[in-house]
Amino acid sequence: MAEGGVEAVRIEPLAATMKVTKGSFYWHFKDRPALLAALLEAWQASATGDIIARVEARGGDAQQKLGHLFAIVIGADGRLDMAVRNWADQDPAAHAAMNAVDRRRLDYVADLFSALGFGAAEALARARFAYQGLIGQYRIGGVPREERLTEALVIVLPMLTRRG
Repeated sequence: MAEGGVEAVRIEPLAATMKVTKGSFYWHFKDRPALLAALLEAWQASATGDIIARVEARGGDAQQKLGHLFAIVIGADGRLDMAVRNWADQDPAAHAAMNAVDRRRLDYVADLFSALGFGAAEALARARFAYQGLIGQYRIGGVPREERLTEALVIVLPMLTRRG
């Protein structure tokens, strides 16, 4: 999926890559739609729940958690996220999953900004801006990860958390 998008997720090539028969593949998934539904569920868990858990496990105050989150997301590959977003443009189930992930991610980031003392509307606006920037970095290439990480932690995060 990350390499070729949803169209690359086909049972025969996957079975060959995994060195299993199509029959054994169908033992786990009724059909391609079942496989795609499982893929969406796995993406929702790993791309959101697992990342939030990693941030929370590192601990710290809200400012530190935002820094941890920025570092994790900037260090991530991003291709799967972009593939799901492209798929969501054509498929209602993928669109619903993407919207659910976006809501959960935005709620989490807005909660961190709220913990820094920003009111609900301002926390949400800051969360949206941060989230759009983090997702946008996967679309706009050319800047090395280390440079993006330094910019995010030294310039952007302090700017987003500054008052006034």
